[in-house]
Amino acid sequence: MGRRWGFLIGFLVAVGLLGLGHGEQQPSETAAQRCFCQVSGYLDDCTCDVETIDKFNNYRLFPRLQKLLESDYFRYYKVNLKRPCPFWNDINQCGRRDCAVKPCHSDEVPDGIKSASYKYSEEANNLIEECEQAERLGAVDESLSEETQKAVLQWTKHDDSSDNFCEVDDIQSPDAEYVDLLLNPERYTGYKGPDAWKIWNVIYEENCFKYVSFSKFLKDNTFYSWLEGLCVEKRAFYRLISGLHASINVHLSARYLLQDTWLEKKWGHNITEFQQRFDGILTEGEGPRRLKNLYFLYLIELRALSKVVPFFERPDFQLFTGNKDQDAENKMLLLEILHEIKSFPLHFDENSFFAGNKKEANKLKEDFRLHFRNISRIMDCVGCLKCRLWGKLQTQGLGTALKILFSEKLIANMPESGPSYEFHLTRQEIVSLFNAFGRLVCTKIFFASQVSLMQHMYSQIKLGKKYPV
Repeated sequence: MGRRWGFLIGFLVAVGLLGLGHGEQQPSETAAQRCFCQVSGYLDDCTCDVETIDKFNNYRLFPRLQKLLESDYFRYYKVNLKRPCPFWNDINQCGRRDCAVKPCHSDEVPDGIKSASYKYSEEANNLIEECEQAERLGAVDESLSEETQKAVLQWTKHDDSSDNFCEVDDIQSPDAEYVDLLLNPERYTGYKGPDAWKIWNVIYEENCFKYVSFSKFLKDNTFYSWLEGLCVEKRAFYRLISGLHASINVHLSARYLLQDTWLEKKWGHNITEFQQRFDGILTEGEGPRRLKNLYFLYLIELRALSKVVPFFERPDFQLFTGNKDQDAENKMLLLEILHEIKSFPLHFDENSFFAGNKKEANKLKEDFRLHFRNISRIMDCVGCLKCRLWGKLQTQGLGTALKILFSEKLIANMPESGPSYEFHLTRQEIVSLFNAFGRLVCTKIFFASQVSLMQHMYSQIKLGKKYPV
């Protein structure tokens, strides 16, 4: 029990530091006791405050989204973890058993998911399967129907379009396998050191619109003054990547391997690891900024989900697994969640992005897209397979959110039924989008659960009650 309390104390740092400078700090100088300052205030580049986000997330989204993500449609993700790194050859593969990923056997995946008939009614799926098969053969055969030939050309055009922010896996590759996300959870695997740092250094130093060393900026305290001088799009890009990095680190610290013996493995909260990454003093002020960027990422993905509602509302769309009753129930739950998200009162306003001179805005949008696409390719350089799995899924999820945000007109012009050629989401995009958002939702509900607990403990400590830590 004492160890449990000790681990929980540290994770309140995540909440408290977000309000650094707004709430009251306790006089103690220890990292564990600096966690009691309160969350409050507005986020940079947003009109939304932390309190509104927390209330909406914790009470209205979390229970239903968690149920949805446990369903067959969202738990099975097809991924190629054998793609070579396109940037360097000296990858040190993690040999720890916790770095490994256990793929599914063929009979474990529902037939409906394996058949790729997941989006539309039976009639529409017949056309889809025909054109997907033709596309894999690499030619538009004259023996195909005129409608199918048109579909092949339209879908090929879509796949090569400038609206895709990620380089996605070829799920038809023999190296692509289904993975059960519930049986391969995101958690600490022991993958760290120079190889892990190299991934993030390349992401920040070569793909965040900078032309000098990121570490040099931080050391001479000029980075944030430089960042504030950038246009809103470049500033947002950095904050999205920082928020993604923070989310990953929160989950690694929350599910840390504390004990590994021949009798059992024990996973739990690692207070020291968390404080090293997020405590305001230990990180010289960097930690609170990382956590604010996590909130910013949450708002971006929330906004994307609110804008893509018409795609999922179309009567032909299905979360197809082959279980008719379960599929219908899951679609109803999905729409409930999306309409709840749409009702959020303080959505991020993306209209400030890529405004002004049209030529310059288009150039900036293309740079934005290519930078993020490059980051999705870097995920194939991660030496830990489980880290690679969740890195690929979460970057694809964010890339899908960005694709949605910048496809407003295409979404508005979708036909009411049948395949949508100008805008569509693959099953991989749908699964990654909701699971990536689910990581952020779970992070924030975890924060909130610790607040009331730690406030109670601290009040008891002030009254003289002792808790072992």
